[in-house]
Amino acid sequence: MLNWADWRETAQHLHLMTQIVGKVRLALTPWLNHGWHVPLYVTARGFGTSPITLEDRLLEIDFDFLRGELVMTISDGSREVVALLPGSIASFHAAVIFALEGLHVPAGFDGKPSEIPDALPFAEDHAQRPYDAEAVQRFWRALIITDGVFKGFRTGFLGKASPTHFFWGSFDLASTRFSGRIAPRHSGGVPGLPDAVTCEAYSHEESSLGFWPGSDAYPHAAFYAYAYPAPDGYALAAVEPSSAHFSAELDEFILSYDDVRSSSDPRQALLAFCQSTYNVAADLGNWDRGALECPLGVPRQPRKV
Repeated sequence: MLNWADWRETAQHLHLMTQIVGKVRLALTPWLNHGWHVPLYVTARGFGTSPITLEDRLLEIDFDFLRGELVMTISDGSREVVALLPGSIASFHAAVIFALEGLHVPAGFDGKPSEIPDALPFAEDHAQRPYDAEAVQRFWRALIITDGVFKGFRTGFLGKASPTHFFWGSFDLASTRFSGRIAPRHSGGVPGLPDAVTCEAYSHEESSLGFWPGSDAYPHAAFYAYAYPAPDGYALAAVEPSSAHFSAELDEFILSYDDVRSSSDPRQALLAFCQSTYNVAADLGNWDRGALECPLGVPRQPRKV
């Protein structure tokens, strides 16, 4: 159960924690198309950055939600740990910087939150927030299942497709397919995000899937899907399962997490949403589906060519 009201303050605390770690990766990693160098990834214990290259060393930063720790590991064997606890973001920010300095890692990352309107710089955010470890684990376990479905769905596509990754700016898990064609330039205007970043992220036609736990603006855990640019008729198309609908307010298809969770086969319900929303984007957008698609992958069976 992911009731936004029940864990709102913990979710906001965790969101800002992930932003701090994500900005470390951002500061240390060369730009990759669509911002794919910045996300976190679902792991067997929480979230992780994957290896970050530091000249002749590697750095990994991992949220361990089972032990309630942020673990920083260097390939030379050095290690630092920061506890995930109730408290202020300013204190967590200071602890992360102290740990990085202890590992001799440059700590000069951007100190302002992204995609959060009117947010204070991390170092100035002294509000005391809770950390409900059980709520965080429930969210993470929902992400584990979602991550598996998204990764399985990705195996049915031969064209350019993103990894399944957790964007700490928008606090959601996402997976994107591309038609291979350049898209119209995005108008930008995302709060707390430079227009140059937004325009680069949406540089090519795409069909995207995601999952977020909710927010004050939309206080419901939900799966979503959108196309950029949305082809004519996209918002009027029928998708599966039947409880999914197009939200004019959010400008994307929405499927309630509770509807998936309570279905007789949650994974199949989510996969139907993935496939049907992609079908709509690809058909109405005139994608070359014959060249871009293949059957879903099966363990130990090479794709037939």
